[in-house]
Amino acid sequence: MPTLKQQVLATMKSHDTEGPFELYVTRTPGYLWALLFRKMQVHPIAVTVVSMIIGCASGYFFYRSELSYNLVGMALLIWANWYDCADGQLARMTGKKTQLGRILDGVAGDAWFFCIYSGIAMRLLPEWGLWSWALVIVAGVFFHARQCSLADYYRNAHLYFIGAANELERSADIEAQCKALRWWSRNCLQKLFLFSYASYTRGQENPTPQLQALLNNVRAKGTIPEELRTRYRSFSKPLMPLCQILTFDARVGVLFLSMIVGLPWLYPALEITAFEALRIYVNHRHEKHCRSIVKSLTL
Repeated sequence: MPTLKQQVLATMKSHDTEGPFELYVTRTPGYLWALLFRKMQVHPIAVTVVSMIIGCASGYFFYRSELSYNLVGMALLIWANWYDCADGQLARMTGKKTQLGRILDGVAGDAWFFCIYSGIAMRLLPEWGLWSWALVIVAGVFFHARQCSLADYYRNAHLYFIGAANELERSADIEAQCKALRWWSRNCLQKLFLFSYASYTRGQENPTPQLQALLNNVRAKGTIPEELRTRYRSFSKPLMPLCQILTFDARVGVLFLSMIVGLPWLYPALEITAFEALRIYVNHRHEKHCRSIVKSLTL
């Protein structure tokens, strides 16, 4: 019988995109929850919705200045993240993978941090005034969103090129699906999700023109040669740990530290500076390598 570790590894799309921390702290608890939900016949989308509610609730506890409340907020956010892992694992276990599920999965994370940023702004408001809102809006809208979006896109691109998954959708295709639906119909909610998803995907494509050129080349040929898979993986794999930093674990570690030391402004400040510098570096490195590959393919 496979060990628990082997069972968890079997549910992961690729070992390239997950490190030891993710395996033991995030994926394993998520897998155990997924097993429970499968036994209870819970749909993956229901797990995503509950994850959204729990993560959003953490925002209130980060608003409070007492460390005891902050610790509850940390526990809630960790719990929400376990469910966020469980929904994808459950979807793969049960074969209930849907586009709506992927969209909601992204919306859930955005909802968590909207509430967390709001909590931080309200906590800083008595001392900072409206500057507290200016700080979190700039950090959340202009920095956090594009950092997570780019990292997620590069992870999905890596999985696509190594043949582990194909979740790279083009904004043009999503827009076509959206246009096929009418606003004033029973599909209006689906149209709204697709409209938002198309905008999100377009935001991933815009800063990656060289990757788009490579993807267009590959899609035109219909197959990815093994040599190209190997070459792409050789430069992309070392960037995956940096993408992990830009997504959840390291970011939340900084959030928790800022709460423990009683300096909640530190978290958005580091997003604007350190995390953004890392995003620029990863984007530059990735585009540079994609440009080199595209050039070699057109010779």
